[in-house]
Amino acid sequence: MSKSAAGFFVLALLSAILHFALAENTATTLPLVACGLFSALFVLALIAGRRIKFDPVLR
Repeated sequence: MSKSAAGFFVLALLSAILHFALAENTATTLPLVACGLFSALFVLALIAGRRIKFDPVLR
């Protein structure tokens, strides 16, 4: 996992925890929207990381 994917994963977790800590009866809050955005960016970072091939043999 790349550093950017790990960062987006942590941000998504933190915003989800913040949503559950602050919102009791509301359905949509700003931390929940941020959680969805960071989750989507996490998935995109994982996909982008898989397309870059790393050749460990130096020629």
